[in-house]
Amino acid sequence: MTDSYVSRSGRPFPELHGYGLSLRAWDAEAEADVEAWLRGCSDPEFKRWNTPLKALDDRDGARESLRARAKAAAEGAAASFRVTDPESGATLGHIGVNDIDHVIRVARVGYWVLPEARGRQVATRALAVAGRWAFDGLGLHRLELGHALGHDASCRIAERCGFLYEGTLRGAMFEAGQQDAFRDVHLHARLATDGEPAVL
Repeated sequence: MTDSYVSRSGRPFPELHGYGLSLRAWDAEAEADVEAWLRGCSDPEFKRWNTPLKALDDRDGARESLRARAKAAAEGAAASFRVTDPESGATLGHIGVNDIDHVIRVARVGYWVLPEARGRQVATRALAVAGRWAFDGLGLHRLELGHALGHDASCRIAERCGFLYEGTLRGAMFEAGQQDAFRDVHLHARLATDGEPAVL
């Protein structure tokens, strides 16, 4: 783990603020966090575009999933943020900086938003905050963002945050709800040297 990866509080990564959002660590021991994680990962819209290796069907599975993410954060391999309203503390969604490679300084980002928070540019704002931290706080050079072909909303979010479309990856992710069929992925990326986008 690099020194820049640990916040002053000793936590694996800091709390982030910006664009009217707070990004906080998920807590696998907090029932509200477990419930929000389960709702997000079992939401029909999430399942339409994502097929996790292990489906989350109950609180025990959600808790284990969050514990695995906390372990990855402690090892410097990923950072998972609970996207919240800074005033109420309500969970709005999730954004992760995943598969962090500290050698070639690249990582992949992914996000989802709870149904009641959609239509408020939550994912766009969260991506802008997390992306800036990944470049400035982690010293990464490149962030990649992949989404299933046809996921136009995710495409717009990526482009709004300065993640340029770089091409289509053939058969690069599972079809919805299947692990024996594949679909194409749009690859977007942003470099630390790219200009700052006008997010909002």
